[in-house]
Amino acid sequence: MSIRELADAILLQLGGKNNIIDAENCMTRIRVSVNDSSKVDVEKIKSIEGVLGVVSDDGNYFQIVLGPGRVRDVMSLYVEDGIKEKLHAGETAVTNDWEKNKANLKGKQKDSNWKQSIRVIADIFTPMIPAFIASGVTNGLGRLLKILMTNGTIPTNQFTELSQNMIALIGSGFLAYLVIFTGVNAAKQFRVNPMLGGMIGAAAIDGNINKISQIIGWFNEEVPNKSILSSGAGGVIGVIVGVWVLAKIEKWVPSKMPYALDISFTPLLSMLITMPIFVLLIMPVTGFISIQLSNFLGLFVNSTNPVVSVITGYVLAASFLPLVLVGLHRGLTPIYTLQIESLGFTTLFPAVAMAGAGQVGAAIALYIKAKRLKNKNMQAIISGAIPAGILGIGEPLIYGVTLPLLKPFITAGLGAGFGGAYVMLMGVGSTAFSPSGLLATTHVLPEFALHFVIGILISYIMGAIITYFFIPDSMILPE
Repeated sequence: MSIRELADAILLQLGGKNNIIDAENCMTRIRVSVNDSSKVDVEKIKSIEGVLGVVSDDGNYFQIVLGPGRVRDVMSLYVEDGIKEKLHAGETAVTNDWEKNKANLKGKQKDSNWKQSIRVIADIFTPMIPAFIASGVTNGLGRLLKILMTNGTIPTNQFTELSQNMIALIGSGFLAYLVIFTGVNAAKQFRVNPMLGGMIGAAAIDGNINKISQIIGWFNEEVPNKSILSSGAGGVIGVIVGVWVLAKIEKWVPSKMPYALDISFTPLLSMLITMPIFVLLIMPVTGFISIQLSNFLGLFVNSTNPVVSVITGYVLAASFLPLVLVGLHRGLTPIYTLQIESLGFTTLFPAVAMAGAGQVGAAIALYIKAKRLKNKNMQAIISGAIPAGILGIGEPLIYGVTLPLLKPFITAGLGAGFGGAYVMLMGVGSTAFSPSGLLATTHVLPEFALHFVIGILISYIMGAIITYFFIPDSMILPE
């Protein structure tokens, strides 16, 4: 089936072009919002050749899993066909058909405010994933080169020092100005000028913040990080809240402004009103919250008690994929970012990355059973999906094998927990939070790369063992 045929077949079962509010390319899947979910035939979409699975939140929001290459190509065709790319969270499509708008609003009401909030926050960081990957890989490579130069494995000379610093520049540059990128993307989500959002992010790390803090007596000269207000306080959380407030004010100001002065003075007045609120209220409060959140997470992920580390890692890895199914895994994105922003790496991601490895292990067990029971169809599906799963693209295994059978999906998670427990116990850190699988070794800190691979192998083995002994042969018998 060609990409054009695949795109048309999916569109037909989504109720046609007129039923689509918007669509979005999200790495391995297309996210689609529709006017009327009753026109969508999920089972027929699943049966289309090239579709790896469909996820629905029981509202007017569907995710169609196709894999990275197909998603890009199908989405390009949809844009050419005039289908709108994703609208920002909380907005609705404007049409002349009141019935469609009513259906759309009702569909949005089915999506909880909690899930919408998580989706908005995650959508702020999703466009930055390529930068996180590039930054993470170069940071890891820069660290490795530094280690090799220090221990004499490679010579220290002008060329190697220049190379090491050039590579390190790619990684450190992005993280140094992460709050500015966050401000720009938050502004896009909250429908305010992106450059104004970037200004909020830039203000958060400007040296004048410390001067303001000194003037009002909030600066701790001995320990700047313990100041009520200091440069960088609140980090990405503070910037997101600040841009949200800016969006509210920027919408309010024009209502009090003569039309002739709107273009010139609305941005200026909006910033003049927002900045004191951001600096004197939002930064101190979110700074305090960020510190408390980091301390709370530290009780688990940085615990010196091996029992706590093991339990934490197990729970994270075992429960991650169920969170993915309901969309709540996105809530971890700002936590990854918070850790990377403060520590330079995240210890949460390596643990949850084991979830996909557990699926590979479960699939191996199912393949062995399928071969013994002569289920050639299942063998073919698994053998085609396992290579992608090993590299960190788990959708073919999840939606094509384990989830339809359900029990293997659960046993895979139970097996993955053991790998998560191991990497958390070893303190494995990653400078980025995508991709997973063996590809993640490119951005795992070099000193922990071996432990990460061992964690993956543990997840393979335990996922396979638990699945093999707890899944009855009757589930694998050919039809």
